[in-house]
This record gives sequence, structure tokens and C-alpha cells, in this order.
Amino acid sequence: MKFCYKCGNEIDSEAVICPKCGVQQPNKALIVDDGHIGWGVLGFCIPIVGLILFLVWKDQKPRNAKKAIIGALFSVILLAVCILDIFSSELKTFFITLF
Repeated sequence: MKFCYKCGNEIDSEAVICPKCGVQQPNKALIVDDGHIGWGVLGFCIPIVGLILFLVWKDQKPRNAKKAIIGALFSVILLAVCILDIFSSELKTFFITLF
């Protein structure tokens, strides 16, 4: 048994169309959701692409979407830490010269 990807109704594993909502089920052979690390690297290098991929794939390819958003979040957090580090050192220099 499998579940409809649209409504979540339990359907026969060989069903092509959900009997409850009438939505055609995707062919699993065509959908590759292996959670490849490359999506995380892409999300890290270009965080906005990681966010867009997550929003587009969160239902159809959840593993790939998760890798893309983790890469994007890691990149943004690393950037924030670097900015805070630079800002704090500049702030220290300012206060040292002030007093």
C-alpha cells in the first residue's frame, strides 16, 4: 500500500490515480530523491537557490529539499558569524581609541 501524494489517502500500490481526489500519482522511476550532497553544496554557495529549491521540492523531493535548505542555512549562519566577528573587532577598536 502507498499513500496519495496530494491528499494522503491510502491507495493501492499499483494505482495511477487516487480514487479519493482523482490526482494522478507521479511515476517513482522519474523522481530521483536521493538527497545528494551536491544540493547542499549548491545551497551553501548560492543560498537563495537553496531556499527556492526547498520551496519547490519540499513535497515532491523532500530529501533533496532538505539538503538544499541545510546548505543555505549553514551559509547564512556562517556569514552572520563572520559579520558579527568583524563588527565586534571594529567596535573594540573604536572604544580603545575613544578612551
